[in-house]
This record gives sequence, structure tokens and C-alpha cells, in this order.
Amino acid sequence: MDKYDCLKLDNQLCFPLYVCSKEIVRRYKPFLDDLDITYTQYITLMALWDKGALSVKELGKQLFLDSGTLTPLLKTLEAKGYVARTRAKDDERNLIVSLTDEGLALRDRAVEVPAKMGSCINIKPEDAADLYRILHTMMDAM
Repeated sequence: MDKYDCLKLDNQLCFPLYVCSKEIVRRYKPFLDDLDITYTQYITLMALWDKGALSVKELGKQLFLDSGTLTPLLKTLEAKGYVARTRAKDDERNLIVSLTDEGLALRDRAVEVPAKMGSCINIKPEDAADLYRILHTMMDAM
């Protein structure tokens, strides 16, 4: 074994993760274009559809996004009419993000996206479940 084997692209876990992530987001694009949202806006809306109103801090933690990424993203979603940002009544330093009626209505159109994506990715359900478990184990460790 050569000491430089660790630098071979084929020996890197990060590379197939990067390629798959990039390709999956690319395949989401036409479905999300129909909704006039980006992938990052989509995952933000999914978090809000699931959890309801969240503080910016909680939302960032759930999405693994820092405030420098999240703030312009939320401003864009607010300009589109999908979310509202308000100060918490008990602590005005906390900004709460909630869905508007229009943001809630978008969920009815977005509900078809996962099935459309499922038809784009050729993976057996049991492999998908294993991959999901492994990736979440990695995320939890980060």
C-alpha cells in the first residue's frame, strides 16, 4: 500500500457523497422550479410544515445552516409571501419564523415532489433505508 493511497479520489467517502448530493439537488430542480423555490427554500419550508413556527436559531440547527445563509433565505421566502418573521413576545432578541396561509397552501403542491424524486433515483427501498440510517448517524455525530 502506497502512502499516497489515502489521497486517491476512489478512496474518499466524501467524493461519492458530494456527487450524489449535487446530482440529487440537480434532479430536484425542475420540480422545485414549478413551485418557484430553490432546494434550500424547499427544505426550509419542509421544516416549517413539519414543526410549525420555529426560531431562526432552531431552524438553523435543524437545517445545519448558519444565520448568514438562513437570513437572506428567509427574507426571500418572506418576499414571496410564504413565511412571516416576528419577534418573540417573551424575548425580542429571538426571531420566530412561521408559515403564512400561502406558505401552508404551497404544501399541497409540494406533496408530489417526493414521489417524483423517488422515480428519478434508482435505489432499492431497503438500500435507501440503510443509507438514510447511516447518513443520519453521521449527521448526529457532527
